[in-house]
Amino acid sequence: MNIERNKSLKPYTTFLVEAFAKYFVSIENVSDLRNLITDPLWQEEPHYILGRGSNVLFTKDFNGIIVYNQLRGITLESQDDTSVTITVGSGEDWHEFVLTTVKHGWWGIENLTLIPGTVGAAPVQNIGAYGVEAKDTIVSVDVIDLGSGKERTLANHECHFSYRNSIFKQHPEYFVTRVRFQLSKKPQPKLTYDALNRYLNEHGSVHPTQEEIMNAVIAIRRSKLPDVGSIGMAGSFFKNPIISREQAETLETDYPDIKYFDTPNDQIKVSAAWLIEHLGYKGVQNGSVGTYDKHALV
Repeated sequence: MNIERNKSLKPYTTFLVEAFAKYFVSIENVSDLRNLITDPLWQEEPHYILGRGSNVLFTKDFNGIIVYNQLRGITLESQDDTSVTITVGSGEDWHEFVLTTVKHGWWGIENLTLIPGTVGAAPVQNIGAYGVEAKDTIVSVDVIDLGSGKERTLANHECHFSYRNSIFKQHPEYFVTRVRFQLSKKPQPKLTYDALNRYLNEHGSVHPTQEEIMNAVIAIRRSKLPDVGSIGMAGSFFKNPIISREQAETLETDYPDIKYFDTPNDQIKVSAAWLIEHLGYKGVQNGSVGTYDKHALV
């Protein structure tokens, strides 16, 4: 375990804002993590877990320990005629993991390509895009309790997944070490998202392959989102508000062009992008802070 001092955090967040960490520790295996949480320094200093820093803005230097997750590895645990179960280190890059699944023809997360971050962040945030959420394929999540040092495996239902939420947000002491996914060997395209369906139809993909779906998502995202590293940003930052069907019907009376989507529990998810654009804030900038001119959520 190597402890660095006065480490610049600018390369480790997508906002690209300069800040320094008093201590910076890269965790490459579970032993590193155990050594860290039993070190006297851990009890003395505040600490923060950092993946790829796509949702983190340091407004000042961090006077404590930054734990940089570098837990790697993709292991095929089991398979049958229809599916595979894969265990993935939480420090693996999410997009690279998606590319690996498409390369092997394992269906389930191709719609989630190009999302910045680590595999370990996927269950924490229950990341989602283009009609798919991480919870749809996660079997279980391995964690270490940073307080007690005990290991635990949480099954999907124990993770309390909901829209951009999970049990891990309520339990910051849980350090995600591995995530287990079940993916399909048989084609299971998820084409419920209008923009994705429209793109595929316009490009003649009536029965799209997994790679065509992934490439379509990449093309759509690149047309709307700046490249990570080109400007300081946090990607799609805002959540879509969820309201009752009655509230949606009332809003639609006053705003006929409002954009919304049905959810499985009969509630309505209103487009945050539409709300921001409707208020005139798309592309608005105040000093060095603003929303992107091609996508209001950025």
